[in-house]
Order: sequence, then C-alpha cells, then structure tokens
Amino acid sequence: MIAWRQGVVVRVDDGWSGALPLRVDVEGQEVAALAYPDLVGRIDVGAVVLLNVSALVRGLGTGGYALVVARTDRLPSDPPAGPGHLVKARYTPLQTMVLGVDEQESVHHEVLRDADDLAGMPVVVADLHSAVPAVVAGLRHAARRAGRPPLTVAYLLTDGGALPAWFSRTIGTLRDAGWLDACVSTGQAFGGDLEAVSVHSGLLAARWVARADVAVVAQGPGNLGTGTRWGFSGVAAGEAVNAAAVLGGRPVASLRVSGADARERHRGVSHHSLTAYGRVALAPADVVVPVLDGTLGELVRAQAQPLGAPVGRHRLVEVGTDEGLLDALGESPVRLSTMGRGLQEDPASFLSAAAAGLHAAALALAG
Repeated sequence: MIAWRQGVVVRVDDGWSGALPLRVDVEGQEVAALAYPDLVGRIDVGAVVLLNVSALVRGLGTGGYALVVARTDRLPSDPPAGPGHLVKARYTPLQTMVLGVDEQESVHHEVLRDADDLAGMPVVVADLHSAVPAVVAGLRHAARRAGRPPLTVAYLLTDGGALPAWFSRTIGTLRDAGWLDACVSTGQAFGGDLEAVSVHSGLLAARWVARADVAVVAQGPGNLGTGTRWGFSGVAAGEAVNAAAVLGGRPVASLRVSGADARERHRGVSHHSLTAYGRVALAPADVVVPVLDGTLGELVRAQAQPLGAPVGRHRLVEVGTDEGLLDALGESPVRLSTMGRGLQEDPASFLSAAAAGLHAAALALAG
C-alpha cells in the first residue's frame, strides 16, 4: 500500500536534467519533494500536488524525497502526438510511452534492425551507480596519458535502482561537463537520450547509434539489498557480462571494493561482486584487480583469485592505481560518494572502478 499525502508547493528550487526539487507544505510540515516535469507537467509555487511518501515515512535513503505523482488542481495538457510505442514502468500508474531506439518509427531502426555484434567494444560492468564517474575518470586519465582525445562513452542505465534517468544528478552533471556522451535507458528504466528494451539492444545502440568507444553498464542510484547472497539488485552485473559477451563485446568487470565498509561481507571485494561475476556471469570477462597498498591490497588480490583460472572462468588483470589516478578522480565534476563515503573516506572503492576504466581504455585505444 502506498502512503499518500497532498500538499501545496511553497518553493521551487533549481533542478537538474529532467528533475525539479520542491518544498511542499504537507499539513503544516515542509517536506522535500521531487517532480519529473516530463511525467507530471509544469509545477509552480501554489500548485496542489499528490505525493507518494512511502519511502520518506520509512526513512529510506537515496534522496529522501517525497515524489510528485500528479498535480491535482490543474491537469497538464496532453503531450503532442508523436512516434514511439515503447511503454516503460509498465502497468504502474505512472507508466510512460517513449520512442524506442530500434522500433520501426525510429530513425535508427535501419541501423539496428540486423545489428548483432559490438565489434569488440569494451563494456565496463559495475554493481553500483557510484562507480560510474570513477570508471569515466579512469577512461579519461588513460586517454590523456596516451596523448589521445577523450574516448566516446555511453552509459547504460539498467533497472535495478532508480528507473528515471532524471533522478541521477551524476548523469546530468557528467553530460554537462562533457564526460559522458550518451545515456541509454534499458529495461523498465527510462529518460535516457536513447530508450532500449533490453541491455542487449541498449549495447547495440551505444555502439552503432551513439558511436561509443566504450560502454559503461550499471544500475541507477538506490540499489536494493537484503543482506543475503542472492537478494541484491547488483546481481544483474553478471547478466550484463553475458550480454556483452554474446554480442561480441569485450566485458570488463569492475570489482566492488571497500577499505572502509563496516560490514565484513563488503570489506575488500564485496561478496556481491563474487556472486555476480563468479556465479551469474557464464561468459569470461576481464576482471580488473586494482593494485592497492598494504593489507587491503593483499586481501583484494586473495579474494579475487577464485574468479580467475584455473578455478574460475575469468581472466584476472592487475591494474596499478598510482597517484595520478587518484588525482584524476579528484577532477570529477560530481562528488564521488558510495554508501555515504567520499573519496577521502574510501579511496579504494573509487580506485577500483577507475582501474576498470583504465583497462577498458587500453583495449579501446589498442583496438
């Protein structure tokens, strides 16, 4: 059952791509809310809005917003007629219709109709959304070090976390800064530059429509976990490895690493990475093992060993994480944060993701 509230908008703040933060008076209490104008129309001060506050009243993280479901004092006009019949967030009250990149009405249909191969494009797969800017930092650092222009990078938003691409400030900021060239929303996720039915079609769109040199696949913000081996949304990382491999791409697995997580199951290499890559990924990938200092480095190397031959099916690739890579992470246009920890609190987490970017860039630049 959804927890509903009705309120009056008292303030409209500066938003980011596709998202509008608000302050809403709800029975005398002011709450932070978020509206997606492409779904609910224009929202002004004084508007009466219906809110979904389920996550807010439960004290869940990732934004802490009440979500605007509709404006109740005035309905927005119908959108103009246009192409596209892909329905996302299907059979929910806020299902939306978008133009799929490969459907018949798309200008890209002819390009993708028979597309079946990524032509060796490196595909970096990560568990958490927080890894995305770090991976891109590694890609850019490698290109700069090689004296080459930045690689063309497409991000594939999977539907394990936030479904609207607009929720992610990271995506919008990376786009505005020129660090990201395209966002492809896949599955039930929506709001990207390109809309795809599956990770497979999204990867093909990244390669042949966005003309990406490298694709980065990760769920949106707000991953789901239950403290169990299989009950976590990042299990899809292993499935993304399979998709990249079956399409003739070069899967690069980014390990989820932490030197500061209080939970033992996430210290060093997270058990989520070991499950996704060790049990779910049936195709071989390059698993990037960051070279870290001290006992943490030894722990990460030891934990990753079962993923590689002869026990596992993957190829372990050790990648250095020198001071230059840490400096490159410091140049990120978005604040690096994972589970509330920043670059200073948990550098290993971001160095691991950036190392995957370094390796993927080496493959792309050699390609």
